[in-house]
Amino acid sequence: MSKRSVVPAARIVNAILLIGNQKVMLDKDLAALYQVATRDLNKAVTRNLDRFPHDFMFMLTEEEFANLKFQFGTSSWGGTRKLPRAFTEQGVAMLSSVLRSKRAVQVNIEIMRAFARLRLLLATHVDLARKHDALENKYDAQFKVVFDAIRELMTLPEPKRRRRIGFQQ
Repeated sequence: MSKRSVVPAARIVNAILLIGNQKVMLDKDLAALYQVATRDLNKAVTRNLDRFPHDFMFMLTEEEFANLKFQFGTSSWGGTRKLPRAFTEQGVAMLSSVLRSKRAVQVNIEIMRAFARLRLLLATHVDLARKHDALENKYDAQFKVVFDAIRELMTLPEPKRRRRIGFQQ
């Protein structure tokens, strides 16, 4: 039985950012997905801070926030006065226990699926890169001979000294 997704997968994947070496989602993006105000999401998190250790959720630094604004353009950020919170995959999962609406549960399921697909895609990418490197190393040695031969053919021979023809003094 196929049920239509509450949120398009592409919308979720586009909201997943790489900050440092962590894949995260920002509070404003999560609030939009859950259809709640960002301040309400942050209030719920603040009331339950013990559920969100640093590896689940953290505040962006001024530099990280400035980089994001630069990447996406300042107009889309509106009049934000506080640094946004970034939620890791585990933090997003914990949000479903803090936000108890039916939509929050459904959206969280979709987000967890998106993170899983992203992990699979990255693992496949790493595997392909490894295979490419192996092929490159294997064939570089074989093609070196060909490239050396071509290089030798392209090198012009030194011109021979010609004997001058005609009257010489």
